This record gives sequence, structure tokens and C-alpha cells, in this order.
Amino acid sequence: AFENGEPRLAFGTPGGDQQEQWQLGMFLRRVHHGLNLQEAIDLPLFHTQHFPSTFYPREARPGHLTVEESIGAAAIADLVRRGHDLEKAPAWTVGRLTAAEKSSNGLLRAAATPRLMQAYAAGR
Repeated sequence: AFENGEPRLAFGTPGGDQQEQWQLGMFLRRVHHGLNLQEAIDLPLFHTQHFPSTFYPREARPGHLTVEESIGAAAIADLVRRGHDLEKAPAWTVGRLTAAEKSSNGLLRAAATPRLMQAYAAGR
């Protein structure tokens, strides 16, 4: 991601069809809500399988939403009330995000998901 024409933020995740969903949530939390990288990654994640999968057999689950249960009982109840086919995932099991950011003064920051113990943040 660029800021004023300068590269500032690199981020990514493995995950097939869920990649862009997890990354968008993290990006919006960082840029629009002002959370630091680790906060933006640590908050509960979610994804839908509404659209046909890019993988064979290209299944779709209209209205389906997977959310980490740590989003809270009230949010889960509201999503069900709104008609979502909700799948509660255990906390810290959805998504595997990492990110690195370079501020305008050259300070480097990085963050990695604690989910599933698969990522590390390091820089120099």
C-alpha cells in the first residue's frame, strides 16, 4: 500500500479464497481505524464462502459466514438474526496475516498473527 506515492505497507496471507477478505479487514483496521499493525491483525477475523470457490468443485455457500467466536456473543447473535448461515470458529484459528510498515521517518514496524503458530515478524 502506498501513502503519498511512497510504499508504506506490505501485507499478506496464505488462504486461497479467503486471502483478500482477511487482508481487507486488517488494512481497514490499520488505515481507517488507526490501530497499530498487531492490533489490526489480532482482532477477530471472519470470511464468507458466498461466491463460488476458485478450487474444484467450485462450491458456493450463499449466506455463509465464518467468524471467530471471540467476536462476542452479541455480534454473533446479531449476525444470526440478520440471516447469516453462521459458522463459529474457535478463537485464533481464522486467517494467517503478516505485515511490515515503513514510516516516513524510516522506522520499520512489523507484526504477525499468533494464529496457529505459523508466522513471525522480523526486520532490519
